[in-house]
Amino acid sequence: MKKHIVVLTGAGVSQESGIKTFRDSDGLWEGHDVQEVATPEGFARNPELVQEFYNQRRAQLKEVKPNEAHFALVALQDKYEVSIITQNVDDLHERAGSTEVVHLHGQLNKVRSTQYEDLVYDWDKDLKMGDKCAKGYQLRPHIVWFGEAVPMLDTAVDIITQANIVIIIGTSMQVYPAASLVGFAPAATPIYYIDPNPTLNYELKIASHVEVIKEKAGKGVSTLVGNLLKKS
Repeated sequence: MKKHIVVLTGAGVSQESGIKTFRDSDGLWEGHDVQEVATPEGFARNPELVQEFYNQRRAQLKEVKPNEAHFALVALQDKYEVSIITQNVDDLHERAGSTEVVHLHGQLNKVRSTQYEDLVYDWDKDLKMGDKCAKGYQLRPHIVWFGEAVPMLDTAVDIITQANIVIIIGTSMQVYPAASLVGFAPAATPIYYIDPNPTLNYELKIASHVEVIKEKAGKGVSTLVGNLLKKS
């Protein structure tokens, strides 16, 4: 039976593909205050602005490609069961070839009904005011905004409780509830944390087996994956 690796990824993985993160620019995301484009209140105030913002992000996604870190994780699937839990809203893990990906914060290439959260549609074009779900309500980006519940959180918890190995890549480990997930891994589970500027949160400080790799995602993941494949 294959060992189960659970990978937690954040913006640092996508950054090397050219996708920007607001965490590195004083709360601005592509020049916009996140309160204006990533909250329910912002959408209520100016839905046209929010729709256009995500239309631009969706278009940008077509111009970027998976990077070394994404492809290295795919290589793990030869010898391990691999589950990826990501805070990223892009589809770069899937495009690289990862087969089990849980998106905690939603996905750019999906939209959903403003009234019925379970009415979710694949979407690769611009979303405009007047585009409606099957029940006649306006569609919105399928993104978990600040202040909203994280519907995939319970699924993520179930996955990480079954981990034999945990790998954390490119996340500050400061954004909750995502940052709390590592605390649900079985006791004594080996944890590898890859980040050029790692921050140990409470869950990591009390974990018994944490190895910190101070590298950017591409180099750090490739090296770790090589070592894990040799051990398997």
